[in-house]
Amino acid sequence: MNLTLLPITLASAGAAALLNFWLAFRVGLVRASLGGGLGYLESDLLLARARAHSNFAEYTPFVLILIGAIELAEGPSTWLGFVSAAFLVGRIAHPLGMEGRLVQGRLIGQILAMLTLLGLGLYALSLPLRAGAAPVALHHVAAPR
Repeated sequence: MNLTLLPITLASAGAAALLNFWLAFRVGLVRASLGGGLGYLESDLLLARARAHSNFAEYTPFVLILIGAIELAEGPSTWLGFVSAAFLVGRIAHPLGMEGRLVQGRLIGQILAMLTLLGLGLYALSLPLRAGAAPVALHHVAAPR
């Protein structure tokens, strides 16, 4: 069996998994300190941590899919590694900023997430066009009788 190793994707996914664990653990700590349950109305800290974790879960799958697809199409590259690292740094800054522990961390994290998603999405869309790939034609398929 011939497997294609995607080192940037693997490293990014591994780091993202650890960040996801960290974010979930932090939510769990506050929930436990409040006696369990959702507790949003009683704790701004719980709300901030839960939203930071949700925000991570909203962006990260798309970014990882795009990194993997681009790496598969073009191979590993330094710029893709830097983009991944910047995204992950932003995903650390964001929750710290939501708690007020890092000035402008929320803004920095959100800007990095949005720019990463936008940039990778546009780049991925450009790859087939730059390769001269013809658009896929949709053919009408007759229904069986």
